[in-house]
Amino acid sequence: MQYFLALLPIVLVLALMILLRWGGQRAGPVGLLAGVAIAAVAFGLTPQILWVSQAKGLLLSLYVLAVLWPALLLYNVVNQAGGIRAIALGLERAIADRGVLLIVLAWAFSGLLEGLAGFGLPIAVVAPMLTSLGVSPVIAVAAVAVGHSWSVTFGDMGVIFQTLISVVKMDGATLAPTAAVILGIACVACGLAAARILQQGRRWLVVLVLGVIMAVTQGVLAVAGLTALGALGAGIVGVGGGMALGNTSRVKSPSVKTKLSPELLGALATYGSLTILMGLIALIQPLRSVLMQIVWQLDFPQVITQTGFVTPAGPGQIFRPLIHPGTAILLVAVASYGLQRRRRLLPDGAWRTALTATWRSAAPSSAGVLAMVGLAALMDHCGMTLLLAQGLSALMGGAFPVVSPLVGILGAFATGSNNNSNVLFGSLQKSAAVLLGIAPSLLVATQTAGGSLGSMIAPAKIIVGCSTVGLKGRDGDVLRLTLPYGLLIGLGVGILALLWTIIVR
Repeated sequence: MQYFLALLPIVLVLALMILLRWGGQRAGPVGLLAGVAIAAVAFGLTPQILWVSQAKGLLLSLYVLAVLWPALLLYNVVNQAGGIRAIALGLERAIADRGVLLIVLAWAFSGLLEGLAGFGLPIAVVAPMLTSLGVSPVIAVAAVAVGHSWSVTFGDMGVIFQTLISVVKMDGATLAPTAAVILGIACVACGLAAARILQQGRRWLVVLVLGVIMAVTQGVLAVAGLTALGALGAGIVGVGGGMALGNTSRVKSPSVKTKLSPELLGALATYGSLTILMGLIALIQPLRSVLMQIVWQLDFPQVITQTGFVTPAGPGQIFRPLIHPGTAILLVAVASYGLQRRRRLLPDGAWRTALTATWRSAAPSSAGVLAMVGLAALMDHCGMTLLLAQGLSALMGGAFPVVSPLVGILGAFATGSNNNSNVLFGSLQKSAAVLLGIAPSLLVATQTAGGSLGSMIAPAKIIVGCSTVGLKGRDGDVLRLTLPYGLLIGLGVGILALLWTIIVR
């Protein structure tokens, strides 16, 4: 009975979003209220746990929103200058086959952006590019949500992988090869799924070739210790490969002029400078060490439910503002505005227009993020999320590897983040592996692979994507498309993990 009650808030949110087609800004608060009621009745919720969990959830939400708002502002500045459409048209000139073009945008290019900064930025940027090429908004958001998921673990300049090895206390060199193999398989699967969503399934051979190249590139970089560049490098290779393979087909896009427009140059300068800035911060260790010295965090007390579940004392979300992706994005947005104004690509009052557009998109999205993360924090502090994972492991026994990725997906759905999913369940997966006599690196790798795949169904991320293509309140429609792919690919990864344990034994 307790398992059902623990699952009920998540089921309720899913039902509201999928069946009733509510947006996250409506379904999230309802789920949160249901979670509070269930936690109070069945899981020993106290006033102290309520305020501690929601305070931590608020800090985590602010960490995510500090990327969302600058990313949307940057997008709106570049979009007003015609840069977003110019990039799409630039890739259209470089990739003659329209089907390959759409797949590369939704899959490889979005992975490249995930390598720079996650938190929904790839969906927010690439989905409008697809709509500018005639793809319907729902299909565009769904295709990018599915397509970019392979890159999340080795994306965000390596932050997620570094957090994972810190949580599970494992050597990165031990974990990276296993994770790279599993995520390489997920890369190919995400490409095929994105192609199918875009109704380009007949180009499966191109996807397979590109997927192998991207998977190998990501794996080589990860094993070499360059995890910060894993997704970025694979995405770059995927885009380059798409340019090569997309010009061999007989199916051509309409011919267009090849001259680089000022709008395209401005957009490339903007996102190129963001790439360089974030790369410098991530890779120049003396610089990064200096910037990391500025830290802000709040410490929270230990809390215990009336049923005895303990959440130890410790800090909430740690903020390092000078290395936070949102800081770099905001700086580039301001610089880009100045550059575009000097080149007369932006009209008078463009800054106000960009701010207004950002507010209209980000405000409803922020409400959904706050509610979803608040629900996740509540479930975590009341032992509900842990109970669900333990129930799965007890039910499956030796077949636990099959559901291991699904645990990661559950965590990502609940928290909106692979990083937080790993924090919640990484140690549990390692402990389960030890009890079952399985190599801990395998289940930890399937955990983060599941968390990565969970990005395609995480409401917090889907909301971000919907906000940039005019789908406010319709994220449930997108979730209906992405959920089957997330579960199917996650289950496939789990079956492969089970076979792995059988072969190794």
